[in-house]
Amino acid sequence: MSDAQNIPLPRETEELVGHQAAESAMAEAVASGRIPHAWLITGPSGIGKATLAYRFARHILSGAGADEGPGLFGDALPSTPAGLHVPREDPVFSQIAGGSHPDMLVVERGFDEKRKKMRGEIVVDDVRQIGSFLRLTPSLGGWRVVVLDCADEMNRNAANAVLKLLEEPPRQALLLLVSHAPGRLLPTIRSRCRAVRLGPLSDAQVGELLAKRLPDLDPETSETLVALSEGSIGRALSLAAEGGIDALRELFRALENYPQVKELAVLELADKWTRTVKAEEADPFETGVALLDWWLGRAARDAASGDRPIDRIPGMGAAAAKLATALGPAGIAERRAGISAMIGRGSRLSLDKRQMLMDALQMLVPDHAVS
Repeated sequence: MSDAQNIPLPRETEELVGHQAAESAMAEAVASGRIPHAWLITGPSGIGKATLAYRFARHILSGAGADEGPGLFGDALPSTPAGLHVPREDPVFSQIAGGSHPDMLVVERGFDEKRKKMRGEIVVDDVRQIGSFLRLTPSLGGWRVVVLDCADEMNRNAANAVLKLLEEPPRQALLLLVSHAPGRLLPTIRSRCRAVRLGPLSDAQVGELLAKRLPDLDPETSETLVALSEGSIGRALSLAAEGGIDALRELFRALENYPQVKELAVLELADKWTRTVKAEEADPFETGVALLDWWLGRAARDAASGDRPIDRIPGMGAAAAKLATALGPAGIAERRAGISAMIGRGSRLSLDKRQMLMDALQMLVPDHAVS
């Protein structure tokens, strides 16, 4: 639907929409002269957490708080503006956007050479470089900054390695941890960080950002993306780039006769979601599976709260209502967990994607009501 290459990365994004209170709190910490050495930026996926982390990093590395490590040792700092904005023309902005700033390190999931794809978690080798990096003298005389995105993806060994750094932080070192689900982190990591919680964006804010990022979107598509975004511009952009709206339409066509599921409809859906695509295109299987998981979670929450499911896509509300009647919230949650485990296991074993999708839809059927 849209070219994902037109979507800027968080480190390339200049503006921040909808999180002024969090930005002001971080700027005030710099102005106070006592900058916490570690920050935990939390909230739903795709709302601007990483964008805020890079915004803070640019602010620090452009000179704010550079004198003798004031945040950790209580030295006074001159007053700073209420925000963290650094203009695109600033050399620090271009260095961070290009990944070339000598005093900044970004830690993410590494590439698995054996499987030729990104790892499913951040391992200890990915974070081992942080300690030696932070203990170096800053090249430009200020701070050294690490962005860990996303901290939830650390395995236990990686988390323990980061915890040791948090227990004994080097001088003039700043760690910015981005987290979608902070409950997954070690309590000892959470307790050693200053937490900043970001909330979902408003529909108007998502619409504003969509118009900037994808100005050629037609109004109907934009409205649908906003409705599906749940306050996440990242989600809206991903749906646009990966054909998410079409994938959902295909899913609800296959479920239109639920609780009975027609084998022909299931086969057609499996064929579409496992079709061969070019290397630069989104994998329809991964897109579809992620959307199925999201919809089941949404349906379970609506069923548990008694909320009437919304037709964000034709057939979506009706399918959720039928699912709730047939399975109830606990049954939906149970099948969602089973599908996730089955597909995760099958993907690790490189099992047939088409068969996994067909099995997943059959798992939704009460008493296997297949026609």
